[in-house]
Order: sequence, then structure tokens, then C-alpha cells
Amino acid sequence: MTGPTNPTPERDRPLRLGTRRSKLAMAQSGLVADAVRRLTGRPVELVEITTYGDTSREALAQIGGTGVFVSALREALLAGRIDFAVHSLKDLPTADPEGLTLAAVPVREDARDVLVARDGLTFERLPSGARVGTGSPRRAAQLNAWARGLGRRVELVPIRGNIDTRMGYVTSGELDAVVLAAAGLNRLGRSDAVTELIDTDAVLPAPGQGALAIECAASDTALAARLAGLDDPVTRAAVTAERALLAALEAGCSAPVGALAEPIAAPRGERLTELRLRGVVGTTDGVTLMQLSATGTLPASHDEAAALGRELAEEMLVKGAAGLMGERVR
Repeated sequence: MTGPTNPTPERDRPLRLGTRRSKLAMAQSGLVADAVRRLTGRPVELVEITTYGDTSREALAQIGGTGVFVSALREALLAGRIDFAVHSLKDLPTADPEGLTLAAVPVREDARDVLVARDGLTFERLPSGARVGTGSPRRAAQLNAWARGLGRRVELVPIRGNIDTRMGYVTSGELDAVVLAAAGLNRLGRSDAVTELIDTDAVLPAPGQGALAIECAASDTALAARLAGLDDPVTRAAVTAERALLAALEAGCSAPVGALAEPIAAPRGERLTELRLRGVVGTTDGVTLMQLSATGTLPASHDEAAALGRELAEEMLVKGAAGLMGERVR
């Protein structure tokens, strides 16, 4: 007669990490899984989940952008099919989800955009009329404005797909260049393809770009407390300010809005004392571009960081930002 089987001790049960199936998402989740294994001493298994954003062929601006890569992962969390999830933070809607908590925002990767162009070209060396691939209204507004400042124009071609697909348009000769996020190429070990790291004075990134979000059920306070060991307070303060600006503009991640918050060190010394937030909004043709900035004491709390973002957004709205974004996403 066989006796009852002993249940697996909690410390030995694998933590289930929900991730999108793309090569980049798997790479990002793999990095987090390794960190969680070291932090908790528990095994971590990846659970692949397909999101609407992965299956739809429509342009992100058409399907709304906000949340299309996130909803299926959040549903799995709330249903208990996974223990925690990893998102690209720029994909997260700005509204806090009921029943879930943002347990950690690890140290941010490079937040900049990059150019991958034929013949090693930089943006300023592209010929007038060059075909440049991007599906981002934010990038379109700033790239068109940059080109106009150089006295030339570029033809922006809407593209979607994974990083290999996008870079393939350049190697095949269909496009002269594509614009991508530096963080994705770095995490995939493909930074050798970059022909220019685009300075943020020319193109501000999407709010939260380069950062990851680790989310779990709010009810799992023990896991949330352990995952908090991966949190970087400076990165969290920066992305909180950026996302508060986006929310106050009532814009989604498919709107032509860029934002970047960066810590500033004291004049003499290494201690970070201030946070500078820059925001940009413009018409996608690049004819009108508004960029403003605000600097405050390095926030010590979520509320302080969010206040910095809201204050800058209010200044932008007073100066006409809403009219530059077209229809505001509510």
C-alpha cells in the first residue's frame, strides 16, 4: 500500500514567470529569471503567453498601442496561472491595474533610440528622401523635425515585426534605415548593427523606454517583498515621472509623446541630488515640436516623482500640447 505523497516544499516549487514569446521578450525574461533565482534560491520556469499585440498585424497606432502586449499576461496573473510577469515598461498602461502590483523596476538599460542604416550611415548623412522605417508617431514627429532642421526630408515607412524583421528591411535594400530601441538590441547582443546612437537632444525616447517592469499579484505580499530586491529606486523615480507626464497629457503609448527623466549629480561629488525631466510632443510631420523640461529634487517617493511629471505636463498643456497630439486617448 502506497502512502500519501508529500507535497513539494514551497521553497522548491518553481516560480512561474509569464513572458511574451518574442525573442526579445524571452531574452529579457531570461535575465530577470536568473536574477530571481539568485535572489530567492528558487527555480524559475518561463511560461510563454501570446498577446494580442503579437498576433495582430495592424499598426500599433491603429490598435491603440497601450496594453496590447500586456493584457494577456495580466489575465494569467490574476487567474493564478503564473506567479509574476515581465513587461517592457513602456508597454504598460499608465493606470494602475486592480489586484496587481509593480513589484520591481530593475536598473534601466540604455533608453536611447538607435539608427540601423545601410553603408554605416548616420541620420545626418542620409540622402534627402531616404526611406526610414518606424511605426512610432513619437519617432516620426522628432525625425521629421530633425530632417527639416537639416534642410531635407525623409520618407518614413510604417513597419512592424521583431528586431530581425525590421533590420531585414535594411539588409534587403527595401529601406535605407530603421529606428529601434537601443535596449532591445543590447539585450539580444545585436548592438554591432547600430550605425548611430541617437542623442536624446535630437530624439527623446518613449516614457519608460529601456526599463523593465516586474509585476505580481498584490495579494502575494511575500513574493512582492522578495522581488522588491531587484528594484532600483532611481530608475523607478525616473520612469514614474515620465509615465505621470504621459498620463497627465491623457495620451497613450501610440501618441507622439517622448519623455526622459535623468538624475543629476551634485556639482562636486557623486551623490545624485536632482532629477531632470524632459518632455516632447509634436505633429507627426515634424512641422511643430514642443519640448520643455523641469528639474526637481531627486524624488524620495512615488508621489513626489509623479508630481514632477504632472507639473511638466500641465505646463505643456497650457502651451498647447493637446492640439499637437490630435485625438487624445482617454
